[in-house]
Amino acid sequence: MIRASFFYQELAAYGINFYTGVPDSLLKNLCAYVTDHAANHIIAANEGGAMGIAAGHYLATGQIPVVYMQNSGEGNIINPLASLVDKEVYNIPVLLVIGWRGKPGVHDEPQHVKQGKVTLSLLETMGIPYTVLSKEETEASLQIKQAVESMQQSKECYALIIEKDTFEPYQLSSVTAHPELSLSREEAIGIVASAIGPKDVIVSTTGMISRELFEYRTRNHQGHERDFLTVGSMGHASQIALGIALEKRDRRVWCFDGDGAAIMHLGGLAIVGSKAPDNYIHVVFNNGAHDSVGGQPTVGLDIDLPTIAKAAGYKQAVSVSSKEELERALSPSHLLTFSPLLLEVRVQKGNRKDLGRPTTTPIENKEALMDFLKQ
Repeated sequence: MIRASFFYQELAAYGINFYTGVPDSLLKNLCAYVTDHAANHIIAANEGGAMGIAAGHYLATGQIPVVYMQNSGEGNIINPLASLVDKEVYNIPVLLVIGWRGKPGVHDEPQHVKQGKVTLSLLETMGIPYTVLSKEETEASLQIKQAVESMQQSKECYALIIEKDTFEPYQLSSVTAHPELSLSREEAIGIVASAIGPKDVIVSTTGMISRELFEYRTRNHQGHERDFLTVGSMGHASQIALGIALEKRDRRVWCFDGDGAAIMHLGGLAIVGSKAPDNYIHVVFNNGAHDSVGGQPTVGLDIDLPTIAKAAGYKQAVSVSSKEELERALSPSHLLTFSPLLLEVRVQKGNRKDLGRPTTTPIENKEALMDFLKQ
């Protein structure tokens, strides 16, 4: 393995010191080091936005920026790759650092398998030169040199592909504490899930929220047919829930969202607000962190999500930060006074170390939910 500090210093030697992107589990040690040490670092809402930020940095400084992401974010950067930084448009060099989840031959979760298969071919289709970063520092140094020289000469993007266990462990130290938040996300999920009606369905976002919801059902000897676990497609759970809510007006549809996911495609709130389904409840469990990929911070606790939701057309928006407030918000006298409703639940960062993963396949999950919706 190579040190995150080595990688950072190698790039700094070439004048590359601006970082932006969306955190990834394979990059968590590098992202943690960058968060602790980089003077110019922006965790973007989504990968396409990161490309825009990077392009703006280059236009202002002439210095090559770094955009980091999980390979699932390749789809979000195709548009700016083709229509902004491409050599036939503005010809802007950006160093892409991409975590290779689902690499063929390496066991991974179902949502990463297809993306892993097409990671390199997508870059080839887009005409982006790349190399798989070595786990040996001497070789990695030569690869970085080659990448920088390529970008300097062509003014085109270059990608470094990061395999599992490439970076040595590094512990994030610049963590903002929120001692005022007493409620864990897992406890909050249990409280909300226990309040839903027998005909209600839940669409839960990718990451820890779906995993904790699945374990809540298992722990309470309940089936999983009422829950759609969005194990991939980060940021789109609210729109999946909207699609169901508009067709199943006789059921309440709950979206269990995270702050990072909600922010990633925040425009979705405006679509929910414009359609104004009266059976839609959007619960955002907000801990100000990308919890499932190393705990990198989001701006979730720094913004006013209820005000944003109301401005987007939600009929009601409430924020709670304690068990008592949450239970009161879910009581029949408060819930669904007006809908669509956004309920922000401010919770602690972190999760149980022994938290499991869903034991059903995505297809089994889909078919069970569709059967339930037919009833």
